[in-house]
Amino acid sequence: MSRPLELVAAGFVGLLFGLGLLVAGMVQPANVVGFLDLFGDWKPALMGVMGGGIAVNAVGVLIMKRMGKPLLGATFHLPTRRDLDKRLLTGAALFGVGWAIGGFCPGPALVAVPSGRADALLFLLSMLGGMALFNVWERKAALDRPAPAPTLSPNPAAAQPEPGGGPA
Repeated sequence: MSRPLELVAAGFVGLLFGLGLLVAGMVQPANVVGFLDLFGDWKPALMGVMGGGIAVNAVGVLIMKRMGKPLLGATFHLPTRRDLDKRLLTGAALFGVGWAIGGFCPGPALVAVPSGRADALLFLLSMLGGMALFNVWERKAALDRPAPAPTLSPNPAAAQPEPGGGPA
């Protein structure tokens, strides 16, 4: 399939997702914070939204498993890692704290920004700032890591560069 068709399909799915967030009331931080307030004015509606999302995704996964390949691509892109590491757990905790404080997660914030809501714009800018800081941190950490020790090749001729400067 062509790239423009993929973009139209992605735009349609994004629009549908945004409309779902609007209809479900997930662009209202009070609904999200109310769901997290277990000992106050608890609002359980978010459980229904999550359950609906899980159900739709489960049907999608079942359909995907029966398909040989996606309609608009060469292959499905599925996660391969199954481990829990410090980075994943830290990121999940930061996401949860940001969600609880701001009442937004990235999707609803993007949907709410065009309405002119200052809180959504502040959340979005804070999120983008956090992503930029993380990028700087990751680059610095990569520079601070020692280079891996060179491995010795059992074949000395294989370790010699080609005359053009490329690998052997």
